[in-house]
This record gives sequence, structure tokens and C-alpha cells, in this order.
Amino acid sequence: MNATLADALRASARDAPDRILVRDDDSVVTAAQLLDRATVLAHALTRRMPAGSIVSFTLPNWHEAAIIYLGTTLAGMIANPILPSLRDHELSFILADANSRAVFIPQVFGGHDYVAMLNRVVAGLPDPPDVVVVRGDAGSHTAFADLLGEPTTGTLPVLDPSHIQLILYTSGTTGRPKGVLHSHDSLHALITQLGRYWRIEPGDTFLVPSPVAHIGGSIYAFECPLLLGTQAVLMQRWDPDRAVALMLEHGCTHMAGATPFLDGLLAAAQRADTRLPDLKVFICGGASVPPSLIRRATQDLDKAAVSRVYGSTEVPVTTVGSLDDAERAADTDGRPGVAEVVIVDGEIRSRGPQMFRGYLHPEDSAGAFDESGYFRTGDLGRFTDDGHLVVTGRAKDIIIRNGENISPKEVEDILVTHPQIAEIAIVGVPDSRTGERACATIVAAGGGGPEVADLHEFLVAHGVAKFKVPEQVRFVDALPKNDAGKVLKHVLKADLIKES
Repeated sequence: MNATLADALRASARDAPDRILVRDDDSVVTAAQLLDRATVLAHALTRRMPAGSIVSFTLPNWHEAAIIYLGTTLAGMIANPILPSLRDHELSFILADANSRAVFIPQVFGGHDYVAMLNRVVAGLPDPPDVVVVRGDAGSHTAFADLLGEPTTGTLPVLDPSHIQLILYTSGTTGRPKGVLHSHDSLHALITQLGRYWRIEPGDTFLVPSPVAHIGGSIYAFECPLLLGTQAVLMQRWDPDRAVALMLEHGCTHMAGATPFLDGLLAAAQRADTRLPDLKVFICGGASVPPSLIRRATQDLDKAAVSRVYGSTEVPVTTVGSLDDAERAADTDGRPGVAEVVIVDGEIRSRGPQMFRGYLHPEDSAGAFDESGYFRTGDLGRFTDDGHLVVTGRAKDIIIRNGENISPKEVEDILVTHPQIAEIAIVGVPDSRTGERACATIVAAGGGGPEVADLHEFLVAHGVAKFKVPEQVRFVDALPKNDAGKVLKHVLKADLIKES
């Protein structure tokens, strides 16, 4: 590509200044307004830190997130969206690992006091970022509104499309999240692919309930409106009945999300006695997707093509689904788009123009690519005779629950310090509602062992996000192990599936 997202923002503001790009429950933002506010913020950032700095934000799906993302981009810096469901433990790691120079937070959201949390977090960091509070009392920190009131003096940098634009942290099998780097080029290639395969036209509207801290939520909210001429309707929390109302009100044509989103949407549409006539495409991925769910959606929705897809933060939208074949859309994970996909010893490997540019720390890339430059996904799969991919399992130790990646090792390393636990192993088992659920198999340290409520209390006290808490506990006298002492998690998973 020879252009950046900053170029696209300036072109949109010039050619269609009044076109609405993003809306949430409180505001609408036009192209001209987004350029104006992002430019002011970009100047404020450049006065505080050098180009190339990492700017974090842990926000719900609010329109301010788009201003921060584009302001960071215009300033020649790297945007780092962080899930607002993360807590002290995860935030402390990410902010230190990325050496973030600023972090944008709400004062309060979902009953959680983010200002108090960041006070604790920054007190423990040797080189803490500036804290900016969006919506609410900033206390001793900087108010977002104050940054938007600063002058636009000086010049903004000229951007190179090959430079890094985005860093997202993804759970790893080591238990330590890894920073995934995307450039203007890789994201632009990704969006170009969506326009080619997902029936997206200028004027289309995405409903975006997926967190903007995920690669999916971020591209539908920040990139597609500028590169494909769409509009993003943001939902700060998932409510299927509200989603149906928004889709009908705004004529939403596209939506993407994990299994629970589609399942909830269908039930809400039935309650509202609607077949969502404007919806053209629903893309389902991020977790195990039952074929029956895709078939039900195809039957219940008026004209929408509904398909499974496969991808990762590293190689987003590796497959583009199968929008023209309902059976393949249900029974497979789709066909590759612009990415090349091969199966080597059962493992899915992929490469393509939308592939990430590496991890933040080069050592994390060791073993991530094969000798031909393919990303080793750690997922297992096969091809059908007509070239559609079927994901059959996962070689890497990751649980995907409600579309969120959970590293069992990260949780195990904390829970093994619980006084009632001698040994623990956490595995994911299929769940029709959430894709997978996390089950903790525990060898108790004498007497009775901890139940789910005890694990919840212990992990929350250690600053761990609630979505990582195991939903099921099973007690055994000993964990199954091989001769080298490695826990045989496939045995545990098979036992749990048999018992369920």
C-alpha cells in the first residue's frame, strides 16, 4: 500500500465531511469531527512523547476510542487497545511490557473504579505512563476533555505505510501475553480483503459489540469506516435485545462475533418477531461454532449469509468463510482469502499480506514461523476436497471462551499457590453456549479442596480478570502424567467430556 489510515481520514473529511463514521449510545462522530478531534489529540501527544511511542487505552466501545486510535495514528505512534475486563495483574504486565507512555481509562465502568485501579498499577511501575481519564472525574490525572482543548501547534509527522500502527496482546501458551505488531500495510490489506469477500459496500453499517481491544472489533470500528466507507454502531456491552433494536433502527448490514453473539441475536430476533431484513452478512468465529447454529441462523434470518471463519490476531481472517454455500459455511471454517494456508503434519500454517509484522519482543518469534515464512498457528486442521478448511483441534494450550483467549498456564501459576491446592491443571471442554468452558482438575492439599467460588475469590484478589476464572472444579487423587512428568491434558479433557 502507498497510503496510511491517516491519509484515509483526511480524504474522508475532505470528500464527505458530514458522513457519520462512528456512533455510540451518546454521540455520533462525522468524518470532519473525527479529523478535528484526532488532530488536536495528536498534537497533545506529540508534545508529551516522541513518535513511535505506545499509547494504551482500556475503554468500552465508546466513540472516544476512535478519537484516541486516530489521534495516536496521526501522531505517528502505536495504538494499544486493552480489554476493559482486565484487572491489575494483566494491566501491570502489559503497560510495563509495552512501555506505554499514556493510558486512557474511564473513571468508572461496569461498577469498577478504573482510577483506583490505575493508581495501584502505576504505583508499582518503575516508569509509569501518564493516565488520562475519559468520562468522569480525573482526580490527580489528566482529563481527556482537557487534552482536546489544547492548541494544535507544530507539525505532525509524515507516516510510512510500513510502520507499526497497532499492538495487541494475545494470550500465549507460556502464560505471558505477547505483543502482536500490525502495520498500516497489514491492516490495509486485511480491510481490502473484507471488502472483496464480505459484500461490503460504501454506506453499509456494522454493529460492533465485539470489544475494540480485539482485532475484529478494532477493524470494524476504526478501519472499515475510513477504508471501506462504512459506519460503525458501537455497543458498550452485549445485550441481544438492544442489539436487535439497534440493527433495526440503523439498518445494520454486517455483524461479526463469537458463538454467544449469534446465538443471543437469533433468540432476541425471535422475541422481537423480526428476521433482520437489512442484515447481509454475519461472520462467526473466535471459538468453536456448532454447524447447527449456522444452519439455524441461515434459516431464521431474512437474507443474511452466515458463515464460520478462521483466523488469529497474528493472521486475521485467514479464511473468509463461504458466503455463497450455506452447507460449506456450516460444516467448514471457510476457504482462504488472500492468505496462503497449508497443513503440515496436521498443523495449520498461514502467511499473507495481512500477517502481523512480528512480536514486540523478537524472542517471542522463535519457533513462530517455519522456514518458508508461514505462521505456525498451533491449530490442527484438514482441507476438504474443494479447498475449504476444517479446524479439528488445537495443539496449543489455549481456551477460547466467549471469544476470549485464556492461557491456562497463567491461571494455573497463580492458583497453585492456593493453600488448598497441591496440583492443578486447567483444560477447556466444549460448551454449546460459550464455545468452551474452563475446568480445573485439582489435587487437594489435604482435607477439602477449593470450589469455584473460592477460586473466583482467590483470583480476583490477585487482580486477575473475572473471565479467566474456571467454571468447573473436579478433584482427583493424582493428575495423569507421562514418564517425563508432563500432565496429560488430553486425558483430562477426554474424561471431562465423557462425564458431561
